[in-house]
Amino acid sequence: MLFLPAAALCCLCSALVAMAAQLIQEDLTLTRRVDGDVSFSCRGTDQCDNSNYVYWRQKKDTETFEAILRIDKSSCTINRRADHPQKDDFSVVNKTNGCELEIQTVKLLHSATYYCYCTGDTYPIFGSGTKLFVTGEQVVKPVVSVYPAASRSHLEGNSSLLCVASAMFPPLVRFSWNRRKENEEEWLPAEGEQLELRQLGRTAAILLVDGDALYTYKYRCSVQHEGGTVEAQTEQEVPAPAASCPPEREPADLPALQQTDLSFQSQCRVKLLCVLYTVLIVKSLVYCCGLSLLMIL
Repeated sequence: MLFLPAAALCCLCSALVAMAAQLIQEDLTLTRRVDGDVSFSCRGTDQCDNSNYVYWRQKKDTETFEAILRIDKSSCTINRRADHPQKDDFSVVNKTNGCELEIQTVKLLHSATYYCYCTGDTYPIFGSGTKLFVTGEQVVKPVVSVYPAASRSHLEGNSSLLCVASAMFPPLVRFSWNRRKENEEEWLPAEGEQLELRQLGRTAAILLVDGDALYTYKYRCSVQHEGGTVEAQTEQEVPAPAASCPPEREPADLPALQQTDLSFQSQCRVKLLCVLYTVLIVKSLVYCCGLSLLMIL
């Protein structure tokens, strides 16, 4: 029984790894008129097991997931149809990027989000979904603006950036951030925690970035939309955080002091991460032990 907590923890880690894998549905939204046609792509199926099957499900806003069909990806044929109310409306088409789910005659009742998934080594692997809008409205690109976000995090050497996308249709967008050093031209993907806020007519993303003790960076926000990718016209600068005022020293000593401060900050961060992960592991073990005792009793 002593091995049950460890086994449960291993299963939890395996599940988290499996959740990190994801099929690729590049289209966030698709807009079509009634009687038009549409197809939904799904890439990354090489992560699936050897069954060669890819599944599709439909999710309407006020309903649960509903199975549509199962595709044999080796031949791009329908292997099995589910008992869907509109099962005869769905077919499969073979395109450059692989097998796609197709609706040849779009109806209003097809408005929904469509997900592809397959079976991985242990757990199902899902795509992020593509939402179909059946309407006569035109696709309108968003207006994108980026601002420094008001936050107390700067007290700890962090900064927050706010990117707002508005006046678009369809209303769904996907945010991404890039950054470059102050005196360089190359833009690279920016890392940091991101929080998205949605309300009628606009969507905002707040990026929390760690201040860099050596460099000043400029950040740029990009928004992926069905009408195309839109970049903010302005850039936001995140300066290197000001260090606390040490006793006066000769200028020649400053490089050594900076190295000492950086080394101390790195050590503190490593220790903090070690403590955090230790606490999480201990909590998982205590939880598993509690479940084991309940099962025994």
